[in-house]
Amino acid sequence: MTERHIQTPIMHRVVVHNDLVFVGGTVADDLSVGLEGQTEQIFAKFDQYLSAAGTDKSRLLSATIFLTDLNRKPEMDAAWKRWLDPKDFPARATVGVADLGEDTLVEIMITAAR
Repeated sequence: MTERHIQTPIMHRVVVHNDLVFVGGTVADDLSVGLEGQTEQIFAKFDQYLSAAGTDKSRLLSATIFLTDLNRKPEMDAAWKRWLDPKDFPARATVGVADLGEDTLVEIMITAAR
């Protein structure tokens, strides 16, 4: 069974298939707040998306993080450590990218169990 939530012009933000919740690449709305602030905005969105899909961040399985400057990874990691309990850390990859558009510094996608 597949459920689709939060349709945009080009995708669904959240797709649930069986007991897996896939959240597509998510960016911050306020790009003036720097990397740590953008990361915190993304996590706030994830809390809402996961709740709507019937799960929460303690059930994360994996995360892929795209950063425009890998030298600033510690800033993103600081927000990550505040958001998650260490016992709930998922598998994770962090990838450096040349550009995410406008002043976007970070984009994150996640998969969780339901």
